[in-house]
Amino acid sequence: MDVFSCIATRHSTRKFKEEPVPQEVLDKVIEAGRQAPSGKHKNQSRFIVIRKKEVLQELIALVQQEFAKMEVTPENDDNFGGAIRAAKKGGYVFMYNAPVLIVVANKRDYGNKYADVSCAMQNMMLAANALDLGSCWINQLRWLQDNPVLRAYLQKLGMAEDEEVCASLSIGYPDTPDGLPGRRVMPVTGNPVVYIN
Repeated sequence: MDVFSCIATRHSTRKFKEEPVPQEVLDKVIEAGRQAPSGKHKNQSRFIVIRKKEVLQELIALVQQEFAKMEVTPENDDNFGGAIRAAKKGGYVFMYNAPVLIVVANKRDYGNKYADVSCAMQNMMLAANALDLGSCWINQLRWLQDNPVLRAYLQKLGMAEDEEVCASLSIGYPDTPDGLPGRRVMPVTGNPVVYIN
């Protein structure tokens, strides 16, 4: 798949098969993220790759528990009000039951952390599409990055004390009739372009 087709046909997957992602395929996705550009070539994003079902279930339960403690306000409604409502109802699975969750962290006080991690995330999403995997950018752990319960759990999994979650990515085989990600090219609305000639 050429890069332009890969970009145009990449869409988020929110329903995954239980089928595990083979190590050699997952390694290619991770390496694509590690090859992303970073400010001053610091290369300090940390990739925490979670495949163990028990850990994913614990994380799902913690995320639901911590969101359920919160209240929807005008300030948070657009961002994570939906997560709070879903958590309060119960059965909230923030990462769509994907068999792999990649948590990407970076230094708390680093000004380019979101730029660096965004480049890594885009590389991994494009690599996933090229490898017939589905992916979905997940924000819930970033929204809870100052939550002491989640911070402690993520540090137990390998995140350093001076790091924070910048993004995470669900990866797996799409639960679709053909087993492939939805690849319909959709017209872009919005995102205006201004040329200064």
